[in-house]
Amino acid sequence: MSGNVPASTRTLRVLTFLATQPGPVPMERISSAVGLPRSSTYHLLRAMIDEGFVVHLPEEKRYGLGVAAFEIGSAYLRHDPLERLARPLLVQLVAEVGQTAHLGVLHGRELVYLLKEQPPRPVTLVTDVGVRLPATLTASGRALLAELPPAQVRALFPSPDAFVRRTDRGPATLTQLRRLLADEKRQGYAVEDSFISPGVTSVASAAVDHAGHPVAAISVTFRTDAVPVSDRHLLAHRTRQAATALTRRLHG
Repeated sequence: MSGNVPASTRTLRVLTFLATQPGPVPMERISSAVGLPRSSTYHLLRAMIDEGFVVHLPEEKRYGLGVAAFEIGSAYLRHDPLERLARPLLVQLVAEVGQTAHLGVLHGRELVYLLKEQPPRPVTLVTDVGVRLPATLTASGRALLAELPPAQVRALFPSPDAFVRRTDRGPATLTQLRRLLADEKRQGYAVEDSFISPGVTSVASAAVDHAGHPVAAISVTFRTDAVPVSDRHLLAHRTRQAATALTRRLHG
């Protein structure tokens, strides 16, 4: 990084780097990632700590995102234009199918929920706005992963350690994930049955931008025993229609 890069740019690069890490990291990694000398990195981190954007863990000698960064992220979730484009579609979807609908986006290996619309008598779910779940275990996450280039999926999940399980179901290797993504991409939607919570099923489809890159997924979640298997394709079809409508809205 050249010496004439504004301090604001350096600050944003530090925040961006920390946001992509699975946890707090040593100063040396931050310094290397943003191209700053150790002394400059230290002073920049001190200023960011004072403002609440970074937190220092002295026992571990590591730095992570602070509360102020979380507040900015929360504001994004509340005001993102994507939410405004998708909410009417989710409201309509819930009215038609009578089940809970979500809007989710990928963040690294996780699926983050931005919106949740519920019917009058909703099913109790672990999902809510701001909740993060392993992308490989959610229908929304896999609907989005299925639209990514294979090399990008491989980079996200380079080893078995990158896979998480909450029940006894779900892909545990890259080979298993690729097979599942290929099947779901062919059918145009993803299905998750008890990967997150036993007895709960979701179907999801992805919306894409002008370049075909996945932007967000719309999903419908329901109790497994409440919807016959023969009727699930109808929910999947309606979910896919909602995602297609969001794609058109994203294209303007």
